[in-house]
Amino acid sequence: MSDARNGHIREINGPILRIHMPGARNGEQVRIGSLDIVGEIIALEGDDAIVQAYESTEGLRPGEEVEGLGHPLTVELGPGLLQGIFDGVQRPLDVIAGLAGDNIPRGLRIDSLDRTREWAFVPREGLEPGTPINPGERLGAVQETETIEHRILVPPGIRGELIDLAPAGDYCLEKTIARVRDKHGDVHKLKLFHRWPVRVPRPYTQRDHGVEPLITGQRILDTFFPLLKGGKGAVPGPFGAGKTMVQQQVARWSNADIVIYVGCGERGNELVDVLESFPQLQDPNTGRGMMERTLLVANTSNMPVVAREASIYVGMTMAEYFRDQGYDVVMLADSTSRWAEALREVAGRLGHMPVEEGYPAYLGSRLAAAYERAGRVETLDGGRGSVTLIGAVSPPGGDFSEPVTSHTKEIIGTFWALSKELADARHYPSVDWVDSFSQDVAVAAGWWAQNISGAWVKRRTEALALLARDAELSRIVNLVGPEALSSAQRWELEGASLVKEAVLQQSALDEADAYCSPHKQFELLELVMQVFDRGKELITLGAPVQELAEHPVMARIRRAKSTWRSDESEQLAAFASEVYQALAGLRSEYASSQESAS
Repeated sequence: MSDARNGHIREINGPILRIHMPGARNGEQVRIGSLDIVGEIIALEGDDAIVQAYESTEGLRPGEEVEGLGHPLTVELGPGLLQGIFDGVQRPLDVIAGLAGDNIPRGLRIDSLDRTREWAFVPREGLEPGTPINPGERLGAVQETETIEHRILVPPGIRGELIDLAPAGDYCLEKTIARVRDKHGDVHKLKLFHRWPVRVPRPYTQRDHGVEPLITGQRILDTFFPLLKGGKGAVPGPFGAGKTMVQQQVARWSNADIVIYVGCGERGNELVDVLESFPQLQDPNTGRGMMERTLLVANTSNMPVVAREASIYVGMTMAEYFRDQGYDVVMLADSTSRWAEALREVAGRLGHMPVEEGYPAYLGSRLAAAYERAGRVETLDGGRGSVTLIGAVSPPGGDFSEPVTSHTKEIIGTFWALSKELADARHYPSVDWVDSFSQDVAVAAGWWAQNISGAWVKRRTEALALLARDAELSRIVNLVGPEALSSAQRWELEGASLVKEAVLQQSALDEADAYCSPHKQFELLELVMQVFDRGKELITLGAPVQELAEHPVMARIRRAKSTWRSDESEQLAAFASEVYQALAGLRSEYASSQESAS
């Protein structure tokens, strides 16, 4: 490398350095000083460059040499990603632990993907020498895990004529599997993996509208506030409200093909729980290990602040890579608040003008740019794939008007607001049905009507209206007492309580209730709303509210969610018939009593 690609340190300000490097390029990665730590050029001022370091700069001093690497922050994309656990700049943590123990040494140079392992490559049929090759085209496949076939794609930007394609066999990542000659006569050697800059969205043909909901197995999410595959969602909530648990439930049970969990600046003990629990989980769709379709990016709160900022882009680039293979990917970012705090710290050291609560003026545009990389697209080879991004937000004190939450709310389409009051009352998931919303209900309704029941919209609307009515009546009760309410109003309170306990509450620790299929979700909702409707009729016939509320079937309805599993719909339907018969008996009794009185 020429002298023009080398420089030296002028100033050090925490993770921000000023270096003298003529010919440097914005976004280029550099190796810094005797510690050999990695950084990224984020601004140019003449022959000086401003660098943000991904590791601690303690021990560095002005005058030390800096080496320009000639490329931006990139990730390696190829077989070996799944079942991997990486840090914020895609270094494999399990390999690091084997080399250096629990603490990551600074300046560690390590490949993101294993160069020694061989993969069984199967070329695509019909690809002969002379075949025109386009970006994103499939060259072949590697069976990476029992669950996922890893499709080997032509990297974006490479187009030309196929010179040769390797036959079926075992190849390591560095082995050339194909050669392509472009229109200029240059020959490109293609391998099982390629690199991509994390801050550049991967190209696609066109963006599509979402067509089906992401099924999470959580009733309050799927039934009341659905999120489409390729959608953008947020889970805001104060400390202790259960954001991480909601995200872990989505990761465990959602019907996505690939799950990418990015722990961005969260507490180490929470991430340790994720890292230890995921390998032991069973995928409900295949019965095999959950990690076969999962990869984790772990960047805890004690790791360098700049790597925290990069980790979201690293996770999203890997998500886009699997999207390009035609998969539906869910990426969970926990949490975007910590990511925004990293932006704020770096911006402060750079002297950028602070605005709301010290965040830089570009907070909103950075958040929007990150979320906009989610979506359902037509891939370069004509297939369909999606990335669904769900970001946790941690507003201080649960204040949803703070900048990160308010900006996020304007960007996303589904908002699962968590309530500390519900969490304190042991109501889990603690999703507040008043503050939450979904803009995807109309599209989800079509899917529910086609696959489950056309009555889904009606029952969902009725249940939400009942919950809203419950909030109004509860305020009256708090002011003047329950005696001020009519029997019909007291039954509305009882009906809302039934919706909360029998439908909305769901235990992640209950084997029968941790996952709830769409059929079971609707059956439970239909049962509760049928009971409420029939109870209203009984009230008009003179049945006391107390008698209805204390009827033996009511307690059984509340327990129905954990009594029968999702595959026991016949037993649940039989129980519903039993409930309706009991209420019909009551109706006959009170109807005849009314006739006798008249």
